[in-house]
Amino acid sequence: MENSRRQFIKMSSMTGLSAALGMALPFESHADNIVDQRPFAADDKKLHIKPRYHRWHVDPGQEWLETNTGYAHLDWKTPVSQTALVLLDVWQRHYIRETEERAEKIINEKYVPLLAKCREQGMQVIHAPAPEAAKKHPNWVKLVSPAEMAPPRDSWPPAEFRNLSGPYKEFRKPFEPREAERLALPELTFHPKVTPQANEAVVATGEELHRYCKQKGILFLLYAGFNTNACIISRDYGATQMSNRGYAVTLLRDCTTGMESKDTQAGLLQTNGAILLLEMFGQYSITSDQVLNGFSA
Repeated sequence: MENSRRQFIKMSSMTGLSAALGMALPFESHADNIVDQRPFAADDKKLHIKPRYHRWHVDPGQEWLETNTGYAHLDWKTPVSQTALVLLDVWQRHYIRETEERAEKIINEKYVPLLAKCREQGMQVIHAPAPEAAKKHPNWVKLVSPAEMAPPRDSWPPAEFRNLSGPYKEFRKPFEPREAERLALPELTFHPKVTPQANEAVVATGEELHRYCKQKGILFLLYAGFNTNACIISRDYGATQMSNRGYAVTLLRDCTTGMESKDTQAGLLQTNGAILLLEMFGQYSITSDQVLNGFSA
């Protein structure tokens, strides 16, 4: 049964591929058209990096097994003028002590030299904190009107269900007795070592980040920030959503950490799993050292 299934998949795949190639332009012609339309100037300063991704393929002669899949690397020279470092939710505190300690170590050891180098080389630095922090900063670009920022209204699911009120109260999570203590912590804002400089944009939403990139001609987004398994992958200005918008998204894997549990903390399994999730589904990762050493005249 298994062999029959695999034979069917193989035959179906080849049939589909042949049909697709039959309907498409010749591959060489299509590729040439893409190259001809690239807006890269030959004398642009470049950033040489080797983005890592996870291959959903196996080498010739190997069985199609998960254990035979692995990492691969690309070799890019991206124009610095079309590349931006996006600093996502780099806050001055975290209410979980270990998460805060890991983030603080990363900021001191990685972000400080990284930011200095990117600024020195003229790379765009974009700050994407929580919306409430972005809107209070004078560098907020304000590219989306308040009306556009309002969430769309829909009658389904019902408002009471969304709020878990009325007849849906029983589906709420239980009350946390220390929630008031958490909410009493200082307001979230920029980390003091990662504050926007005069010419650096602050964005509040994914749409705003997209519009800013469109204005500046930015195509390549390098992400650093927190938390890997939360905001990095779930924010509308995060890695997944901006990749879905068509940008080339690369996470600096040594410039992020996630929120772990008692079962995952020892191996940072949530952090590493979130990085792998991105690498498996269309995004890439590099290290900050590649950026530091990758600039060329």
